[in-house]
Order: sequence, then C-alpha cells, then structure tokens
Amino acid sequence: MKNLYINTRFFFSLIGVGVLYVLAFFFPVLMWAAHIMLLICVLAAMIDYLLLFNQKKGVLAQRILPEKLSNGDENFVKIDIKNNYSFKISTKIIDEIPFQFQKRDFLIKKNIEPGRNTYFQYSLEPKERGEYSFGNLNVYVSSPLGFVSKRFNFQKDAILPSYPSFVHLRKYELMALQSEFMLGGIKKIRKLGHTMEFEQIKEYVPGDDIRTINWKATSKTNRLMVNQFQDERSQRIFILIDKGRTMKMPFNGLSLLDYSINAAMALSHIILKKGDRAGMMTFSKKTENKVAAENKSGQLRKISEALYNIKTDFFESDFNRLYQDVKYSLNQRSLVLLFTNFETLDGLNRQLKYLRGIAKNHLLVVVFFKNSELQTLIQKNPENMQEIYDEIVAEKFEFEKKLIIQELRKYGIYTVYTLPENLNIDVINKYLEIKARGIL
Repeated sequence: MKNLYINTRFFFSLIGVGVLYVLAFFFPVLMWAAHIMLLICVLAAMIDYLLLFNQKKGVLAQRILPEKLSNGDENFVKIDIKNNYSFKISTKIIDEIPFQFQKRDFLIKKNIEPGRNTYFQYSLEPKERGEYSFGNLNVYVSSPLGFVSKRFNFQKDAILPSYPSFVHLRKYELMALQSEFMLGGIKKIRKLGHTMEFEQIKEYVPGDDIRTINWKATSKTNRLMVNQFQDERSQRIFILIDKGRTMKMPFNGLSLLDYSINAAMALSHIILKKGDRAGMMTFSKKTENKVAAENKSGQLRKISEALYNIKTDFFESDFNRLYQDVKYSLNQRSLVLLFTNFETLDGLNRQLKYLRGIAKNHLLVVVFFKNSELQTLIQKNPENMQEIYDEIVAEKFEFEKKLIIQELRKYGIYTVYTLPENLNIDVINKYLEIKARGIL
C-alpha cells in the first residue's frame, strides 16, 4: 500500500457527498442521493485501485544519463516511459535530481496512450565540479477515473561526475581551424612571421610576405613565386592556474577558478590539435596537479583528470613558490599562460618580481578578469548622487586594471583581460595569435 496515493479528485467527490448530507438535513429527499453518491465514490475508487494495481509492470521508465556532466554547460537528461496498460494513463514524473541544483519544484506531466511510449528530456547546468547523485525516478500513474495513483520507482542512486566543460570542444576546434573567432564580429589573425622549415613553392597571392619571393622560380615561370613554410610544431605550452583567494569570486554561479579550469580544458584541446605540447600546474600555498607538457595520445585525458581533481581552500597564493617550481620544472623556453586575478596595482606590484623572473626565460601571458558588475555600473546612466558615486568608484577600479596592463607590458609580459564568459574564446585567440606571429 506504500505506492498508493489518493488524488484530489477523490477528496472533491467526498466534499460533494458531504454537502449533499448537509442539505439532506433540510431536504430529507436528498438523503438517498447522498447514499448513492457515496457508494459510487467508494466503488469508483476500488475499481480505480484494481485497474492500476492488477498489473505489476503497468509502466516501464528509463532515465538516460550522459557519461559525465559538463561543468557550466547545459546537460540533457532523457526519460523514456512506456504504457503497458490497456487504457490511456496520466502520469506525473518527479525525478530526484542532485541536491546541488536546489530544484524543489520538479514536475513533468504526460498523457500516454495504451501500448505507446513517450520520450522527453530536461536540462541541468552544474556550477561546480564533483559527484552528482541522482535519486529515484518516480512515476505517478492515474487511470481515466483519476481517484487514486500508483507510484513506480526506477533507477535509484545513479552517480555522475561533473568534469570541466567539454561539450563545446568541437566547436572551438572548428573555429581554430579558420583562425578566427566570432565575438561581436570576426577577429582575423594576420600572420606576421614564419619558421624556416620549407614546405613548397607556390604562386604569389596578395597578402603573402614579399620577403619569401623565390626569384629563381619567378624567372623560370615568368610569374611571381614564393616559398611556403610550415608552422613550427611541438612547441611547449604550459598552463598555470591560481587557486588562491582572488579566484573565489563568482560570476553567474561559476567561480573565476572554474572559469579558468574550463578555459584550460578548451585551450589544451586546441594546443594538442595544433601539434603542440600541452601541460599544466595549479598553485596556491604549493604547486599541485602537475601534468608534464606532452602531445602523446591520452594527454587530454590526463589534463582533464587533473583539472577535475583540483581542490582548494582559497588561501593566499605563494608566487615565490610558483617561480621556484616553474624555474626547475620548465627547462626549455615555453609559452606560459597564467590564469590569475589582480584587482589593484598594489596587488600586482607585490608579485611583479616573480612574474618578471618567469618572463626572463619564458613567454608569459597573464590572464585576468574584467568585473562584469563594474561594467554594468559604468554603462549605467546615474539618476541620483549614490549612483554617481558608484559609477566613479567603478571607473577607478577599471582604470586601475588598465594600469596593470601597462605595467605588465613594460616588462614584456603579454596580457588577456576579458570578461569571465568570454574567457575561452579570448585565451584561445591569444594562443593562435602568438603562434601565428612566431614570437615563441
């Protein structure tokens, strides 16, 4: 009987019978009508019960889950329900989704014809890495009478891991193949240099570097011919992710740390597709989650596992320790992308000597973040004195960020200053730009 539920239709019927009994005190002729209505309600409930409980497997349902969840993205959960009853049923589906989503009003209603299936899906968007545990898939079935419902339980205790964002990797790969990214228009990357590995001689087209004209081939063919060179491959690209206090700030439910982790996953995929070596390291009080820079098969899986296993207490970051570990870990010149966040010029100056130390031996790119809340204040038209003060303070913080960029450029350190939601595209674009210019 634990799967038996009484529907509101039955209670409304009893209320109607009760009203008839009350009226029968004043109009005795209604007493028989009240008795008959009560009998009909009880019989209908009993018939409804027999219809639903006479068949053990009246409904079959299946929850189809992905292999793993992609953090910060829409993930679709599919449900397939089959009606084995000989009559049309009404169903209420309540899926016990993981507590991390804090969704307490989950309810989907479906009507299913006899012997037919219904198939639908819903989306979940995780905001943190880790394990997500699903409970029962509950299906409450009612017959056309609608007096009682029977509950069916399916697929208890399914556990899914939430990995750094991976669902858009193919999209980024296609964009990288075109060497341009769509972000408020098309940003074209102009190739400024090349390596000395010869590939072929081809006919000149506008835009080719005139320094590569092959005069001997030109004289033989009576057409301008140029030498074409291959892009340099197997360059070392190393990703450093700050796990410190400044990376705890959330935007749209995701912390700056998780934005950086998702960007590192996308960037590593592009690096390996370009034939370069990808590696990574995280740091706070000490350096952890180290993956050596390689381009072997399975490297992306290693990086994905390391990113998934990142844990932090958001302590103050030790850049001195980072400098020492980079010095001894990277013995060849590499492109180093440092994901961190500096809110003030003073904060940068405390760590600048360590950044300059890294930049002496490597090509360093510091990736830090625009505060989207400040951007909203700056673009807003103030209507009172308080809003004017808020706008002035926001502009001060934005100006300080520009001073940080200038200070880093003074010492030959490249920067990516971007909104968190644009991080993936901007950081991949910077990598492609550096590779195209051949400055590594």
